[in-house]
Amino acid sequence: MKKVVNDLKKILNKKDSVVIACSGGPDSMCLLALLFLIKPEKDLKIICAHINHNLRKESKKEYEFVKQYCEKNNIIFEGTEFKEYKKGNFHKQAHQMRQEFYTQIIEKYQVNYFMTAHHGDDLIETILMRLTRGSSRKGYLGFSKISHKENYTIIRPLITKTKEEIKNYNDKNNIPYVIDQSNFSEKYTRNRYRIHLLPFLKKENPNVHYKFLQFQENMCRINEFLVKFINDALTNCLQNDTLLITEVIKLDPFIEREVIKAYFEKIYNNEIEAINEKHLDLMLEMIHNQKSSEKRNLPLGKIAIKSYDIFQIRNNNKVKPFQIELKEEANIFGIQIKKVDKSDEKSNNILRLRKEEIKFPLYLRNRQNSDKMTVKNSNGHQKLKDIFINKKVPLDQRDNWPILIDSSGEILWIPGLKKSKFDKEKEEMCDIIYKYSFSKEKNYAKKK
Repeated sequence: MKKVVNDLKKILNKKDSVVIACSGGPDSMCLLALLFLIKPEKDLKIICAHINHNLRKESKKEYEFVKQYCEKNNIIFEGTEFKEYKKGNFHKQAHQMRQEFYTQIIEKYQVNYFMTAHHGDDLIETILMRLTRGSSRKGYLGFSKISHKENYTIIRPLITKTKEEIKNYNDKNNIPYVIDQSNFSEKYTRNRYRIHLLPFLKKENPNVHYKFLQFQENMCRINEFLVKFINDALTNCLQNDTLLITEVIKLDPFIEREVIKAYFEKIYNNEIEAINEKHLDLMLEMIHNQKSSEKRNLPLGKIAIKSYDIFQIRNNNKVKPFQIELKEEANIFGIQIKKVDKSDEKSNNILRLRKEEIKFPLYLRNRQNSDKMTVKNSNGHQKLKDIFINKKVPLDQRDNWPILIDSSGEILWIPGLKKSKFDKEKEEMCDIIYKYSFSKEKNYAKKK
């Protein structure tokens, strides 16, 4: 343990504050004793954080054991008790509760370091378990000796030691600890790995934990390189939180998949666990299929939208139907419709009407299913859906694009996109002229 102590002395500065997660077992009591050993030299403030999970009858005694040890050695003790668990994934719930408790203590004491007693055997078990059941690239790495957070650093000083080495040190130095009998039950997955796989690996190589640590460190370096490369690729493919499909499909298939994963993480943030490989496959299929426009629902009220050369994930806000009367002027979703006295334009931005041919009042509304319009200079009706597609209006803008109708429901105009048979030429007689204009963000019609 001499090297562990020396490493801690190099890491810790004078008057540093340290929170240690301590269960009272051999590993965490060993780490607590090592910190106590260097406390005078570094003038450390040690805060021992203990959780009573209330899952075993011995839990209360273990709580008192750790508390009394801290009181005897003038170590700050912070304990809590988990009294109730909701139905569902117990392990996930307990993990979240632990993290919340530790974060609370870290913030309370404004500590520099948070330490746990994970050791070399734990690392072997974690990597093997995740390889067996499947995990993320980051998950396969297990855990590192040092992990940097925003306001503090996580350190696992015992990662180079085995369970046996820790127990021997405790016994030799009269360090007290409690034994959790549930650690010997094959009911738990980790215990089965510990009982059956570790003895075999250690028989093949007594120092196998160093090999796993070396593997973990090398993979971390590779992962750091990959993360930077993938983030650079994502940045190149992003425009205002929207993926440019033309850039995405240029990527190597592996990098492409990782970029989509990174995009999911950017959108979902702390809720990324709601996304799985099936969702990833679905997004890649959308990006590569021949459909110009498509929508797919995603977890937590989000929606994936493909619209020509762009792909985005956003909140699935349901479109609210609207209908407003148009008199002199109306502004809606960045689009302005304004009555003007005259205009020389002939584009779809101008509509000229004769009062006797239409029924007042006039209204602006959003599109409805099966909407059709008699297009100017055309013999038949055309579906609004087809007009939006032909004009390449982004899918997420179509339901809010204002449509001008008269009181009979006749569609007179899709501002900026298409005019009906009721539009008059500049040379023809007309009573009303409406002009369409737009904000820069909504400038889709001008592009087409």
